[in-house]
Amino acid sequence: MSAPIAVIDYGMGNLRSVAQALAKVAGAERVLVTADPDVVAKAERVVFPGQGAMPDCMAELSRRGLKDAVLAAARAGKPFLGICIGLQSLFAHSEEGDVAGLGLFAGEVLKFPEAAMRAPDGSRLKVPHMGWNRVAQTAHPLWQGIPDGARFYFVHSYYVRPAAAALTLGVTDYGLAFTSAAGRDNLFAVQFHPEKSAQDGLQLLRNFVTWFP
Repeated sequence: MSAPIAVIDYGMGNLRSVAQALAKVAGAERVLVTADPDVVAKAERVVFPGQGAMPDCMAELSRRGLKDAVLAAARAGKPFLGICIGLQSLFAHSEEGDVAGLGLFAGEVLKFPEAAMRAPDGSRLKVPHMGWNRVAQTAHPLWQGIPDGARFYFVHSYYVRPAAAALTLGVTDYGLAFTSAAGRDNLFAVQFHPEKSAQDGLQLLRNFVTWFP
């Protein structure tokens, strides 16, 4: 069984809500949540979502035989969307658990420095970063119809630091300016949750299901 849009199920995160949001913009018949590497390989588009910790994510990908499928899908030129851990996992290394990521993007995943997290008025910022925050965009087709500086919903304690500035497609300020969207070629990934981000989140997913990189 295959589907035009495969949502990778590796046992972590809110996969169903991602699938439901995609179904809303693309039609339920086009979306399949799957743990089958063959379905991922045959899909026209791939979504790699998730919540949780990087060590668990990488371990589950390997245990379920999905790591190679994810890498192959990302390298095949088909539209590929990473969400939350799905962004962090694309990088070479994570400080969380001192684990290697998939290495599709050069760079690292770092923990917010809690002691130094301050708002402009000097008040302490909580970690995890949780709630709505703005994203300053770099031009990309997936931002079409979304105002620059639109707010999206975040839940995370770690952030990505790309090795190359060209990988950064969105920036958010939370005590420090961090990359909240990254990508190149057929890959686009975000730290926030578009499926929880109201109309702008749905617009990003709508853009993804019609994107031809």
